[in-house]
Parts: sequence; C-alpha cells; structure tokens
Amino acid sequence: MNAAVVYSFDAPPRYESFEDPVPQGREQLIAVTAAGLHRIVKALANGTHYGSTAKPPFIPGIDGVGRLADGSRVYFGGARSPFGSFAERAAAAFTFPLPEGLDDATAAAIANPGMSSWAALKLRAQLTAGERVMILGATGVAGRLAIQVAKRLGAARVVAVGRRVERLADLGADAVISLHQDHDALVSAFRQEPCDVVLDYLWGPPAAALIEAISQKGLEHASWRIRFLQVGSTAGAHISLPAEALRSSGLELLGSGFGSVPIERILQAVTEFLAEASAKPFEFHVKAVPLRDVEALWNSEERVVFQP
Repeated sequence: MNAAVVYSFDAPPRYESFEDPVPQGREQLIAVTAAGLHRIVKALANGTHYGSTAKPPFIPGIDGVGRLADGSRVYFGGARSPFGSFAERAAAAFTFPLPEGLDDATAAAIANPGMSSWAALKLRAQLTAGERVMILGATGVAGRLAIQVAKRLGAARVVAVGRRVERLADLGADAVISLHQDHDALVSAFRQEPCDVVLDYLWGPPAAALIEAISQKGLEHASWRIRFLQVGSTAGAHISLPAEALRSSGLELLGSGFGSVPIERILQAVTEFLAEASAKPFEFHVKAVPLRDVEALWNSEERVVFQP
C-alpha cells in the first residue's frame, strides 16, 4: 500500500510503498479516507514527544476517518507500531461511528485538538457552569477551539491569551491578553483577570508569569481554588516553580493528556466532542490535500488533513 514513511527523526516522511497491516486480536482493518496532521503527530514523528517509542521506518498518524469492510464510516485510532493512519489502510484498536453532520476531512482534523480542551475541562478540571476560564495559547488551532468549547460547557467568562490576539474576534472570548508585553505588564494583566480554571497550551515563560500573578503576598488573604491544566508546551518544556506559589494560593497543578486520563475516558471525550461538532459546528478551517504531498506539506502552518 502507499503510505507516508518516517525514515529519520530529522526529516519529513516520504510517500512510498509499505507493507499492509494485518489486524491482530480485536483490531479492525480500516480503508483510510482522512488523517489529520496534528501537533502530536509531528512530535511523535520527530521523537520529541514523551510517547515517542517507534523506531524508523514507521508510518506516522494517531487517528483518522475511514470505512470498515461493511462500508460503515468510522473515526479510528490506536494503530500498532510501525503502522499509523497516514496510509491507505490501517489496523485500528478502536473505532466508533461518525455523526452524519461531519465530513471526513473535518472530523479527522478536529477530533484531536478539540478533545484536548473537552477532556481537560470536563474530565480533569470538572468545569461547572459559571466558572471563569483562562486559555494560554488561545491563538493556535487547539486554543481557538478551546475558547468555543469553554463557552459551550458553561464558562461565564473566557480570557484568551496569545500572540496574535487579532485572530480571536468572533470566537466568544470575553477578554484578550497579548503576550507581546514585558514580564511585569503581563503579570499585571493576569492579576486583573481572576480565573477558576487555566487551560495551558504554552508552559514556559507565559505559564511562569501567570503562576507568579496567582501567588499572593502577606498572611491575611483569602484564596480560591484555581485548577491549572497543563496540556501543551510550545513556549518551553520547563519553568521555575517557587514553593510559595503553591502555599500562598489555591493553585492546583494538573496535567491532561495520554497517561493522565484513561484511554476509555479520552474516547468518551472524543465521542462527545464530535457529536457536539456535528450538532452545532465550531468555527474551524481545514485544508484537505493528497497524501502523496506529505513531504512538501509536513511543516505547513495550516490545519492539514491528508487523504490517500
């Protein structure tokens, strides 16, 4: 079969012939129709993600849309290494039917980034209606979806933080904070926008500045519970965390991702999110391209979906 094949962690995949997957156990063979180029797919393919264990050559891709032998349309994932979803066929560990209101390309593109905020807010933060949410990294694909997800889950106020805040118009954010401020100005801006839940796609300096803003001086103050959900680290993998930040506030640090959330609950979150996207579409743009162009488009800034 034709597939995108990773031969080196330092180079984009190449479109070449690769052996067909043979389903094992409860796996099902999928005729792939669309697979999304998510941030995690790139990180796994270049060996920088904590879940990266495959050795070249292998096919990238963690999920996708396709058809079973009976022709039914499904969302799928859980391919066994060295097989991934960037191929004409995939052996999937799990599948579930897709709502009719979603086309293949949109479903393949939106499931992973949408699940990141849906699972974090519902399962990890257990967001309740009326709470205030701040999103660090709101100008990325996942962050833009997160603004909309937070509103649909009942957030009373959503503050979007990012570098290109002009891109956040009409997505439902109640306020925006630009990261193009110096450290002191950024800390001051954070302090003016109290929140109950932080959804962080950045980590690094922005997260450190927010934690500094959450910290409180003095011995007589009232603290409220703030759940800080760490989802991504595009601004840096490490921060300096002062001990007093945890002792002087109601700050709770939580991670949300594969490993911190059981796979069964992640699948539940994906199912719920896709049903919501079908019933009421999110503001979301996708570019569907042929899989044969994978090498040229691997580093595209657009939300790309490859189709065999």
